[in-house]
Amino acid sequence: MLFFLLLPGPAPAREALNRIVAVVNDDVITASQLDERVNLIRQQLEERDTRLPPASVLRRQVLERLVVESLQLQVAERSGIRVDDEALNAALRTMAQQNGMNLEEFRDLLVRDGYDYESFREQLRNEITMKRIRRQMVENRVQVTQQEIDNQLANTSGEGRNREYHLAHILVSVPEAATPEQVQAARKKAEDILARLRAGADFAQTAIAESDGQQALAGGDLGWRSNDKLPTLFSDVVGELQKGQISDLIRSPSGFHIIKILDIRGDERHVVEQTHARHILLRPDALTSEADVRLRMQQLRARIIGGEDFGKLARAHSQDKASAVRGGDLGWINPGDMVPEFEQAMNRLEPGEVSEPVKSRFGWHLIQVLDHRHRDITDEYRRARARESIRQRKTDEELEIWLRRLRDESYVEYHLDDS
Repeated sequence: MLFFLLLPGPAPAREALNRIVAVVNDDVITASQLDERVNLIRQQLEERDTRLPPASVLRRQVLERLVVESLQLQVAERSGIRVDDEALNAALRTMAQQNGMNLEEFRDLLVRDGYDYESFREQLRNEITMKRIRRQMVENRVQVTQQEIDNQLANTSGEGRNREYHLAHILVSVPEAATPEQVQAARKKAEDILARLRAGADFAQTAIAESDGQQALAGGDLGWRSNDKLPTLFSDVVGELQKGQISDLIRSPSGFHIIKILDIRGDERHVVEQTHARHILLRPDALTSEADVRLRMQQLRARIIGGEDFGKLARAHSQDKASAVRGGDLGWINPGDMVPEFEQAMNRLEPGEVSEPVKSRFGWHLIQVLDHRHRDITDEYRRARARESIRQRKTDEELEIWLRRLRDESYVEYHLDDS
């Protein structure tokens, strides 16, 4: 907080600005940090037209979020995880490109929108750091077996198998080793929240004010989830609810949950246009320049157009050894299987046509399309989605457990009322 200490102004104002509002192990959170994050969250909620809870409630929720972030950053530091300026600048450039800008234009936009650019950089650094420690502590430890995929698909009925739900969520947490009194207090709080929701209270505002879930400050919005991507304790509930309905209390080891169905979609089948293609690949090296490779490709193309067999030339010349033994045959290709340059050139070809030399990061290609077909890949899609949904579900559950344990095992002292 040296920046604030160097600001001109009366000492009492500076001291108030940097008053400690929470002690988190050996770290502290100051009033200035809290105010900065509250202003950011308030701006984001206003942009989404979400009605704000009372200021004191919002500050308490944001402070709890800062506490959990601090704990994760402390674990990352002990684990030696660092995000250097090069990695940070690369992430910023990616964000700028996603918005159709260069880095300077992106910075100017942030400043015009009222963001402090240096604070934005440091917050992004923290977000990347937390993502890395979560990957190390949780995501990399999650495994999905074929049996789990088979079981999930078998347990999902044909009707509604491909359905997706837009969910909102409220969690009233319970400590890992909670006493019966703590469990009862949490249940009473959850029952009170549920009663208010069913009496017409706004779900998003209630989540912001009351939820202990990771998405509380987003109004509890979990986004779109397929039925098989939901935590197990939710999957049996959502199928019984209609759009707009709110569940009863759902008990789990982490506490009491309330979910609301914001919208429902799905049950569509997945049909793609596949392309049967083959190719010849040549790569430049220390002895062969890009220009030489391109010339060789043009010569090979001329020989194919002149009547020589594509497969024989692929076996003799292609440096893609895996396909060369099959005469360059790549089999049936789904959209997205190949790098963009290859796919774009391939999609312009009719069966039997041979492309001009095409450059990708793998080298130079000659491509011949053999055939096109439409294929229903719903079953493959469901298996791939089941794998990802099981992984996501396990990750969410393990992350929740890890964060709760981290919070329960840490020393946290609040001074919010003094700020």
